[in-house]
Amino acid sequence: MYLVKEMPKEERPRERLLAYGANALSNEELLAILLRTGRKDLSVLELSKNVLYHLESLEDLKRMTVQELLQVKGIKEAKATTIIAAIELGKRLSNLNREKKSLIQSPYDVYMLLHHELSHLEQEHFICIYLNTKSEVIKKDTIFIGTINQTLIHPREIYKHAIKLSAAAVLFVHNHPSGDSTPSKADIKATTSLMEASTIMGIDLIDHIIIGHHEYYSLKEQKKTKI
Repeated sequence: MYLVKEMPKEERPRERLLAYGANALSNEELLAILLRTGRKDLSVLELSKNVLYHLESLEDLKRMTVQELLQVKGIKEAKATTIIAAIELGKRLSNLNREKKSLIQSPYDVYMLLHHELSHLEQEHFICIYLNTKSEVIKKDTIFIGTINQTLIHPREIYKHAIKLSAAAVLFVHNHPSGDSTPSKADIKATTSLMEASTIMGIDLIDHIIIGHHEYYSLKEQKKTKI
């Protein structure tokens, strides 16, 4: 394998991106641009392939940690943190685009909005989605991370934020790392508490959705749906 500097200029990843655009590059080439350099005996393209060979699919890359990347021969902290930062930025841009265009009309819409973000997490994340009068997403906030307990949920703060955003309604979402979206007794108890608070505050609570692996549960409909 030639080192990049030994390749014809028009075949180098950075030059190809400038000439043809990022869409024309392979996964290895895009990753090579992030890595910038290889090693003395290994081109940056070969190094990027080594990273991808550690994955079952490209989707696994978004779940990799710095520690896991450091296990790849030739990857040090600088390269590992560059990859993680690029992935995180991509996630945020993707979430931003989905939120701007999101119209929530059903539990399925909620699943499609958040399953990429939540389904792979190893801890429960409790999220509040604030909606306008057209059922469009104004904002979403992660309220807390950890096992749901109604003492950890502060309805006053949630609805105070809803008032500041002029939200017409709220919707709650959390994930089950086990993959089973069936609600626990704590989930049901917390939802009841939130419903009582929504009545007092005069802000509609649309639903509480639990996201599992390729499934979701709507506490409003009291139904699990497989995807």
